[in-house]
Amino acid sequence: MKAHDFLSVRDMTAKEILATFALARKMKANRKKFGKSLQGKTLALIFEKPSLRTRTSFDVGIQQLGGFSLYLSPAEISLGKRESVYDVAKNLERMVQGIMIRTFAHQIVVDMAAYASIPVINALTDYSHPCQAMADFMTIQEKKKKFKGLKLCYVGDGNNVAHSLMFAGARLGVSVTVACPAGYEPKATATEQAIEDAKATGARIEVVHDPLEGANNADVIYTDVWASMGQEAEAEERKKIFLPFQVNSALMSRAKKDAIFMHCLPAHRGDEVTNEVIDSKQSVVFDEAENRLHAQKAIMYQLMERV
Repeated sequence: MKAHDFLSVRDMTAKEILATFALARKMKANRKKFGKSLQGKTLALIFEKPSLRTRTSFDVGIQQLGGFSLYLSPAEISLGKRESVYDVAKNLERMVQGIMIRTFAHQIVVDMAAYASIPVINALTDYSHPCQAMADFMTIQEKKKKFKGLKLCYVGDGNNVAHSLMFAGARLGVSVTVACPAGYEPKATATEQAIEDAKATGARIEVVHDPLEGANNADVIYTDVWASMGQEAEAEERKKIFLPFQVNSALMSRAKKDAIFMHCLPAHRGDEVTNEVIDSKQSVVFDEAENRLHAQKAIMYQLMERV
């Protein structure tokens, strides 16, 4: 990876993404071999949003590489309020070798990367979720053995996860269809950027408003919660609007027979997905969750080994 930071999948070439997956697979197959890779190095974990998988995978991952983690909660930092992003960056760069941020505004991550002389990893913003997309496409590669010619249908809100899936698909040649209710499309800039990137690989990026149409002949069906963190007040209204976009057996039947089901988790069972689907043999959600650990270890190694 040539970049100093990991802010978006768009910052990587297809060759770099595939190299990261190859390293992640080696780390997955032989954890002990990489046990001293980041010995003595510390990763600061800044959490403005809570998480099970992000916290566990980064915390465990850096330790499996021989390093340390430092958890910093909203109460301890309160970015931009208690202390400026600039001051936080300038303090941390003197004490640790990497910064991971899970926050709301994407600009906070961009600013942190601009101010800090050490690597910054985007662990989620309201605009993108690149670490999730890396784990997702690593999982797709494991299950499907290829990328070119595949179709991924994302069903639900055109959110940060949808953005990163489009970016990764465009880079790797996987066509991505976002099936969402009218008014809940991905941000136009994200869709336009993905369409532009896809010209180089022949992938097709599209947004539709019929979930059954979107799922037709898909190799991968993917969904996420209907109301993300910070949207709790809209949950009941969203539930009514998104009900026709539930991933159930009827929707899965429109995909290919060997299609896999994916979800970034946490899942609201009975809302965006039924138990019948998420607990089926087609579901790879826990393989996908595990690969957060391996993909992020590869990213941490590539960025922090040189610090």
